[in-house]
Amino acid sequence: MVFEYYIYKSYIWKMKDTTTLNSFIDSWLAAWAGNKPEILLDYYTPDVFYLDPANPNGLRGKEQLFEYLKKLLQKNPNWKWSTEEIFPTEKGFTLKWKAEVPIGSENLSIYGLDIVEMTNNKISRNEVYFDRYDWLIKIMKK
Repeated sequence: MVFEYYIYKSYIWKMKDTTTLNSFIDSWLAAWAGNKPEILLDYYTPDVFYLDPANPNGLRGKEQLFEYLKKLLQKNPNWKWSTEEIFPTEKGFTLKWKAEVPIGSENLSIYGLDIVEMTNNKISRNEVYFDRYDWLIKIMKK
């Protein structure tokens, strides 16, 4: 994927082609399904910083992220992710998303937000925010 940027009068970087951004996000979200952490990892820089509710201090580098994703994706191979809203930012984008998570015979809808920074067309920082309370309760009941 090639990202094209240009500078506004206020020196804020903006995505020139929102179709390119949408395509990147659609492809990245699709990579979260199917239990293929090595494919998902291709979207990240070697020195990525990743934070989510299960890792409040964050993970650093592809090795740490791979170990986490390997377990997470193995437990959730059939979840589906979709875009609710995209907000381009100076360094990347903020994504409001929806995840459909199968848990036993039920399907749980979770909404959340990712703050993403990009370096050379890869994700260098990914902060994930959502309330995981309902998810954990359903998993414990399973």
